[in-house]
Amino acid sequence: MNKHKVVHGHGTAKHNLPINRCFACGPDNPDGMHLKFVYDEATHRFRCKFRLPNRYWGPPKHAHGGIIATILDEAMGKVNKIRQVIAVTSEMTVNYLKPVPLGKWLVAEGWEEKVEGREHYNLAEIRNESGEVLARSRGKFIAVDPERMFAKYLAKSARVKR
Repeated sequence: MNKHKVVHGHGTAKHNLPINRCFACGPDNPDGMHLKFVYDEATHRFRCKFRLPNRYWGPPKHAHGGIIATILDEAMGKVNKIRQVIAVTSEMTVNYLKPVPLGKWLVAEGWEEKVEGREHYNLAEIRNESGEVLARSRGKFIAVDPERMFAKYLAKSARVKR
C-alpha cells in the first residue's frame, strides 16, 4: 500500500509563512477552493480528489478554463515540496483536452519532470473517475528565497497578527 502524506499550503520544512490565503489551497481564504493534496511517496506524485461547484461555471455545466489552469498550477506547484523549495510559476502551458464537468469527482495529479538549477519543470493532469485525461499542463517554476522576496509582506503579516 502506498504511503500518503497530507500537504498543507506553501510551507516547507525550511519556510513557514504565517497564514495561507492561497486561492487554490489556502485554509485561511474564505473564498478559496480549499484543495487538499496528498503526497504518494511510492510514485513521488501529489494527488487531490475534488468536485467543482457551480460557482466555477464556464461552458454550460463545465468548469471555466481559468479554474482548470489554477488547479493544474497548484498540482504542479506542490511538487516543489519534494525538494523543500518555494518556487513561483514562470511559464505554464495547458492542453484542454475535454470539458471538465462540474459536480463530478475528479483527480488532479502533479509530478516532477526535471530540475535544472533553480528551474523546476513539473507536469500535471486532471482526470475523471474513469481515469480519462481531461486537461494536462507543463510548468517551469523558479526557486526563490521567500524571506527576501516577500519580506515586506511577511513583516506586515507579523504586525497584524499581534
